[in-house]
Amino acid sequence: MNFVPMKEILKLAEEKNVGYGGYVFWSYEVARAAAEAASERNVPLILMCGQGEIDMMGGFEGTARTAAAACKNASVPVALHLDHSLSFEACNAAINAGFSSVMIDRSALPFEENIRETKKVVERAHAAGVTVEGELGRLAGEEGDIAVKGPEAAQTDPEEAREFVARTGIDCLAVSIGTQHGQYRFEPKLNLERLKKIKAAVDVPLVLHGGSGTPMEQVQESIRNGIRKINICTDIVIAMGQQYVRTQAEDGFRYSTASLFLPAYEAAKKEISGKMKAFLLQ
Repeated sequence: MNFVPMKEILKLAEEKNVGYGGYVFWSYEVARAAAEAASERNVPLILMCGQGEIDMMGGFEGTARTAAAACKNASVPVALHLDHSLSFEACNAAINAGFSSVMIDRSALPFEENIRETKKVVERAHAAGVTVEGELGRLAGEEGDIAVKGPEAAQTDPEEAREFVARTGIDCLAVSIGTQHGQYRFEPKLNLERLKKIKAAVDVPLVLHGGSGTPMEQVQESIRNGIRKINICTDIVIAMGQQYVRTQAEDGFRYSTASLFLPAYEAAKKEISGKMKAFLLQ
């Protein structure tokens, strides 16, 4: 199948004033669960993976083939997005493999270096019709090789965001307003006032990383104030992991592929479907 540029999906979210989830997958079954949930909800789908998930699926080309096979019967637009790439080379490999969107995350670098490296990816990606997500500010927690400690990790500055978007030409901006990668180690409280200022300063869709575990009422309020993509990974992992435990604890359980894995598949689909509904502010 042909994946659509993610910016087309985010443009639709902007027009409808809703959010769409970016759902991390690491296998055919997770991608298919997301595709089925999206088709049933009639919601565009953004499938995402970082380098760790890509390695699990045999590299960039294997990942693209896995996503294409899982989504071949999808009745909604699907974007395939590289999440949290740290290099031009990785973004280029994703583009060559058929990804329709890439994220270059050089937010750990000084501002000018972040601009320079992000702009280089934009030039390559836009020549191929591929969407680019950039990032300013840093989230607490861990994402691949990135680790930021404590709840007071640096949040996105609105004026820097304005300059960053203008000088790089990115299609969407990941902002840091108080979320965390992985499971929370502190009580989340999104900085909605900062988000409003960022929204007023830039003219591209905004992305919220670390959506798992964030109170839904706060996520929904962030959508009302400009967030158009919400990244979800840990909640899917938890849903499947907990279902594996419940399944094996049932009286009379006997191991088979269907008895162990199908309930976890349904748990993933239910989790994703629920997020899709909530992000539409329903």
